[in-house]
Amino acid sequence: MDKKTVEKVARLSSIEMSDAELDKMAPQLTNIIGFIEQLSEVDTDGVEPLANVVDIELKLRKDEITDGACADKVLANAPEETQGFFVVPKIVEQED
Repeated sequence: MDKKTVEKVARLSSIEMSDAELDKMAPQLTNIIGFIEQLSEVDTDGVEPLANVVDIELKLRKDEITDGACADKVLANAPEETQGFFVVPKIVEQED
C-alpha cells in the first residue's frame, strides 16, 4: 500500500495524519493486508463454525425490541442533535 492510498484512507476515516505518520503506516497496513491474504489460504473445509471455545449453554433473554429507554442520556453526549437524532457532517466523495 503506497502513501497516497494511506492518505486517502485516513481522509475518508476523518483521521489527520502527518507525512511521517503516513510513511510509517504504509508498510504496517501492507503487512496487515498480507496477513489477511495469508489467512484466506487456510483450508477450512469440514470445520464447523464455532461461537464459543467451551461447551456451555448461555442463558437467552426474551427477544424484545426496545429503544433502551435512555435516548436523552445518549443524546446528551452528542455535539449536536435534532428531533431526537444525532447530527453528523455529510461526507460524500465522488470518484473521478
